Amino acid sequence: MKIERAVWLFVLTITGLRLALLGTTDLQFDEAHYWMWSQRLAPAYFSKGPGVAFAIRASTMIFGSNEFGVRFFSPLLGAGTSLLLFYLGRRMFNASAALGAVIGLNATPIFNLGAFLMTIDPLSLFFWVAAMFSFWCVVERSPKFSWHWPLTGVLIGLGFLCKYTNVFELLSIIVVLALIPKLRVEFRRPGFYLMLLIFAAFCVPPVRWNQERAWATVAHLKSRGGVNQGVGFHPLEFLSFIGEHFLVYSPLLFLGLAVAVIALWKRSQQQPRRLFLMWFGLPVFAFYALLSLNKAAAPNWDALAFPSFALLAVAFWQPHLQAKRIWRSLAGCALGLGLIMSMLALDSDMLRSVGIEIKRRDPSDGMRGWKSATLALENFRIQFERETQEKFFLIADERDRASEIAFYLHDKRSEGPGHPPCYLVESQDVVNQFSFWPRYDEFVERPPGTPNPEDQSYTEEGGINLFTGRSALYIQDAGRKRIPHNLQAGFSWVDRVARIEVRRFGRLVRAWDVYLCLHYRTLPL
Repeated sequence: MKIERAVWLFVLTITGLRLALLGTTDLQFDEAHYWMWSQRLAPAYFSKGPGVAFAIRASTMIFGSNEFGVRFFSPLLGAGTSLLLFYLGRRMFNASAALGAVIGLNATPIFNLGAFLMTIDPLSLFFWVAAMFSFWCVVERSPKFSWHWPLTGVLIGLGFLCKYTNVFELLSIIVVLALIPKLRVEFRRPGFYLMLLIFAAFCVPPVRWNQERAWATVAHLKSRGGVNQGVGFHPLEFLSFIGEHFLVYSPLLFLGLAVAVIALWKRSQQQPRRLFLMWFGLPVFAFYALLSLNKAAAPNWDALAFPSFALLAVAFWQPHLQAKRIWRSLAGCALGLGLIMSMLALDSDMLRSVGIEIKRRDPSDGMRGWKSATLALENFRIQFERETQEKFFLIADERDRASEIAFYLHDKRSEGPGHPPCYLVESQDVVNQFSFWPRYDEFVERPPGTPNPEDQSYTEEGGINLFTGRSALYIQDAGRKRIPHNLQAGFSWVDRVARIEVRRFGRLVRAWDVYLCLHYRTLPL
């Protein structure tokens, strides 16, 4: 009970701290893009399921469309994941080992980022650990029927709607049932199939959405995995994949975890608890490790493997920590280094404020300058419109910039139902969610009473482009030297009219070029 109270105090304290800091930085571009999803709820989206959109919609309905409102659930999900890991670790080993896993988890830079930023990862990780806990309850009661079977199906399904990687949990369950002799009876009992049936029901919305859109998500995932351009053997890509793990999981923490998992591999085959944890981590990690032989996967893609690996590592190192002081000292150094790296990942300006210059970009750079740059852009547009007596719509070069502009604009003008406040350059390629939202280059049904232009013809019967003849402001990164061909071809005249720069500590954080695009004309079909 004493350790349990300590865990609750630790989790509540760190969660309160995270909540207090939510509004201190700009949204990271993925957060801004998911916020745009939340304003246009759908059964699925180009790259993900609908889970993150519904979560952000719920929190912003309560707290408003601001940084705190968008991020509200992330610290709570981090707290839930920590507590679930503690109670699972206590059931499987002991309270001390469970406490160590919770502390190690919350000292890891990538987890601290995930418990601050509202992306798919905190949702995915929470439901993964919850389903793992639920399935362990099934294992404890086997061969008796347990209502944790359908609960496991629900939790895996919810995780799948947040991140498709959560489907690997089904493989973990199948392998655990197959490798532990006394659990094989579950293949002949209804619980396992009830779980599969419930999970299948959760798959219906994203599958139907993709079926109606030429399986856009499948094509995207193939592209992200690097398999659409052929498969090869590139050892440096794999080394990059492993090296990034040392950075985002903290070098000493990841090294300790890797040593433990490798050391326990053979022994886990005869120990059900360790086998259970091994196979709730190995499939995800192995999958992305294999992909990385061709093209390095991002270090957060296999994050689902590490809660179970963390419990394995603590169970392995606990006797060593109890036996020798040197191991306890090293563990303290590992946790301290992880916390320092976590703080710097969230705000590297702490170093700059004491005169330490960082020349390379870092994770916290993605949370700076967006609001200031968008405010400068909006002020420029207002002044420019006063001078020209014309209204300009906005176009950006990339999804990230368009999403941040859309979030931070005070006047989120909508050119029509479902239209984003900032468009992307017209393209026939389906590259992200903007491709499925109304665009400035599309033809719509002719509004009643609209005259038919004599000098234009359209291939779509009765179709009309409502942006024809209008002008726009195009925003792109100042580092790009060329503007897109479709932009030059689509407007009668394009030229740069302004540059927006945002600096912190004398360092350039954001630099945007703004172009005036006069009199849109649709491209030939």
